[in-house]
Amino acid sequence: MEAAMGLMRRIHPKQSETALSALLSLLPRHSSDLLSQVDLPLQVLCDVDCGKEFILCEYNRDADSYRSPWSNKYHPALEDAPYPSSELRKLEAEANEIFAIYRDQYYEGGISSVYMWEDDNEGFVACFLIKKDGSKTGQGRRGYLQEGAWDAIHVIEVGPEEEGTAHYCLTSTVMLSLTTNNQSSGTFSLSGSIRRQMNMDLSVADGHLCNMGRMIEEMEGKLRNSLDQVYFGKTKEMVCTLRPPAEIIMRLPDC
Repeated sequence: MEAAMGLMRRIHPKQSETALSALLSLLPRHSSDLLSQVDLPLQVLCDVDCGKEFILCEYNRDADSYRSPWSNKYHPALEDAPYPSSELRKLEAEANEIFAIYRDQYYEGGISSVYMWEDDNEGFVACFLIKKDGSKTGQGRRGYLQEGAWDAIHVIEVGPEEEGTAHYCLTSTVMLSLTTNNQSSGTFSLSGSIRRQMNMDLSVADGHLCNMGRMIEEMEGKLRNSLDQVYFGKTKEMVCTLRPPAEIIMRLPDC
């Protein structure tokens, strides 16, 4: 299992679904662990009832159907499907509206979805998802990338309220892939994923949505900095070492 997880961490996001399918065939005894621990690039489906797209994941799936956060219906239709309680559904609908504004301000487009469900500890779990297609033909407004995708998964476990406070456990995963193909940079591909966790005890005076929103905003800032320093920073350092820019070579003294 440890070797399988190590392989999935190093696989290209485009090949992760094929690799996971192969691992499930090789390790059927660990299928539940693999499915729960391996994050795949997010897929999108259109809710025909309201004309809005929503993100597919394990948290809104039952059998082969997926529940839309907009209409609260399964696509395709499914009998005896699980639904959140009326109170939690109201919170879920409000979270989707607010998170759509957050996504548009930070990502300049993309698709977002929020799903909530009760857990066994008298609390609830919320999943916040963002998918951004940054390619020239997609939602990349600047048009620099031939291909590009940002998939963010934030799962927050909210404990029961005790004396005006609640415990929040946030687990965040970001999957990034990009490809450039132009005259200045040539063809260049970079991909990877990063996962972090945060635990906080917060007052519920301002509501759960405010607390969860602050945690996600803080965590995304940390993840973006890590990606910039580790993936882009280290890659730039290696490329400049192997192939120094022309202006640096011109300044080097003759041997």
